[in-house]
Amino acid sequence: MQVLTLGPEGTYSHRAASAVANDEEISFTESVTAIVEAVANGEYDRGVVPVENSIEGSVTESLDAFAEYEIAVVKEVITPIRHALLAQSETFDTVASHAQALAQCRSYLEENYPDATLEAVASTARGVQHAREDPSVAAIGHPANADDDESLLVLAEDIQDQTSNATRFLVVAPVSERSEAGAKTSFIVYPDVDYPGLLLEMLEPFAERDINLTRVESRPSGERLGDYVFHIDIAAGLYEERTQDALAVIESIAEEGWVRRLGSYDSETVIY
Repeated sequence: MQVLTLGPEGTYSHRAASAVANDEEISFTESVTAIVEAVANGEYDRGVVPVENSIEGSVTESLDAFAEYEIAVVKEVITPIRHALLAQSETFDTVASHAQALAQCRSYLEENYPDATLEAVASTARGVQHAREDPSVAAIGHPANADDDESLLVLAEDIQDQTSNATRFLVVAPVSERSEAGAKTSFIVYPDVDYPGLLLEMLEPFAERDINLTRVESRPSGERLGDYVFHIDIAAGLYEERTQDALAVIESIAEEGWVRRLGSYDSETVIY
C-alpha cells in the first residue's frame, strides 16, 4: 500500500501515517492539497492529512481540498502532540517550525524567548532540518527527532500551551473505497441558497434522530462573497437508518447545490 503524507520524514503526519503503513510504503510531499489530489487521481492508495488540532482548530487547507476533490475518508487517527525545543546549543536567534506548531507553543515562546524570530516553514520536520544545518536556528518538533543524530539537543520538552494537545488526522482513499460502515461519518453540504434559518434546518434532522454532531464548520465556497460550504461530522454510520433519513432531508434542503458523502470510518488513537 502506497501512502502519501506531509514530509519530510519525522513530521507528526509521518507518525500518524505509520499507523496505516510501514515506513517503506510512505512517501512525502509538503502540500495537503497535493496529497488529496494524488489520492483522488489514483496515484496513491492512501493519503494521511491533518484536519483538526485541539488548540488551533481546523486545518482549512484540508477542508478545502475535500470540497474540491472526490475522495473517501476511511479512517481517523488521533495522536497526542508532544512539542520539544530542539537546537544545536542554547544560543539561537530563530525558532523554525510549522505555523500550527508555533501557535501551539505561543505562550512558552513569549515567556522564554520573547526576542526570537519565529519562522513558519512547511512542516515541523523541515524546521528540524533547518536547525541541523544552522546553529542559529532552533526547531519545534517531536523530541524523538533529536535521536536521529547527535547534532541536536532537546532544550525543553512538552512546551505546548495545553498538555492535552492532540491532532486529528483523516486517512483518505480513492472514492471507490467509500464505506457505509463505521462509528463516524463525514460529509460536505453546499446548499447554494441563503435564507434565515437555513443552518437550523440543516441541523434539526440530526437532533430529531438523536445523532450527535461532532463538528460543524463553514468554509467560503469561492463562488461569491457570503456563500459557504458546510463540513459536518457525526457520531453515526451511513449504514444506520437514522443517518440515511437525516441525509435525505439535508439533500432536499440542498437540492440547488450538492451533498458529498465522504464515508463512514472508525477512529484509532496512536501514542508516540
